[in-house]
Amino acid sequence: MKKIFFLAIVVILFNSYLISQTEITISVSGQIVNTEFKEIELIHIPLSGEIQNKMKSPLNSDGSFSFTGKLPSPNYYYVRLNNQLVPLIIRNNSDIKIYGDGNKLDKICNIINSDESLQLLEFQRAEQTWKQTLDSANNEVNKSPERKQEIYKQITPKYMEFQQFQQNYVQMNQNSAALFPMIKMINPEKDFQNYELLITQLYNAFSESTLIKDEQIKYLLLKKKLVDDNPLSKGKIAPDFEELKTDGKTKMKLSDLRGKVVLIDFWASWCGPCRKENPNVVKTYEKYKDAGFTVMSVSLDTDKSKWLEAIQKDGLVWSNHVSDLGGWQSKVARLYGISGIPQTYLLDQEGKIITSNLRGQALEAELQKIFGF
Repeated sequence: MKKIFFLAIVVILFNSYLISQTEITISVSGQIVNTEFKEIELIHIPLSGEIQNKMKSPLNSDGSFSFTGKLPSPNYYYVRLNNQLVPLIIRNNSDIKIYGDGNKLDKICNIINSDESLQLLEFQRAEQTWKQTLDSANNEVNKSPERKQEIYKQITPKYMEFQQFQQNYVQMNQNSAALFPMIKMINPEKDFQNYELLITQLYNAFSESTLIKDEQIKYLLLKKKLVDDNPLSKGKIAPDFEELKTDGKTKMKLSDLRGKVVLIDFWASWCGPCRKENPNVVKTYEKYKDAGFTVMSVSLDTDKSKWLEAIQKDGLVWSNHVSDLGGWQSKVARLYGISGIPQTYLLDQEGKIITSNLRGQALEAELQKIFGF
């Protein structure tokens, strides 16, 4: 697993180097009216934040301008007029037109021949509107700290509005390079699932961008760290445990089942979805038990009689049933971080985790791959 991650990062770094050597031909032109400025710039801002000037163009008397020629690579760029920025996604042979009002370019601007750039502009406008609201509220709080709760309560509807805008934006721009600004809205370590979803779509949509390449490397390194730190990651030996069986006296260990493919099944008699899934587990057990498959059922029950009754009623005929009758505070449940049931882990003959949370046909399909029938 470590070698795979390392090789993936090496490949991305090498591809990034190749891309950085591939110039593209572009044309960005248009007209900015109502401005006293005589020059306009095309810039790139890498993750380091240091602005890179790429091209300059005079603003003619009628506000017209034109950038034509070569850029280092397809990427995210900005047209900059003084301190006003118009975001652009520029690819090879882009021919983008920009028309706007130099006095309020953030509000009056149109981008032609690049719908994804226009989406970036819409996001920038919404973000600036929210930031202005927040900055204004922070200033009020600094002046009147005693009104802090009241002031922030007043802007809550605006916050919810911006949150809704972001959700809609993601839905409208799936698999688009325009998703890039959403990356900075997510804390990858706290919301890795959505971060992974975004970076995967961005990499598929605009892998030519050095910004996306850099973000992809960050993503792979974080994923490697999370895998390394997670004792329940695929390929790791499942944490061993010892627990009481149904007689309340005999104990068994998970490691007692080494040599078999094992399904650790966290369930309880009171869990409706668990009881509904039990027939599928029984069917799978009967089909593959002679090939080397078994089930280790860990119950989160607190009532022993109901636990035993459910085992009998659902026909869970394997002998590997354990529980300390601690419910959600069960030692094994806490060891595996169980927060919902049913939850399963499928282990190979060496006790390594193959995958988790398989149910019904998905479980049988995985066992078909393992046993060949």
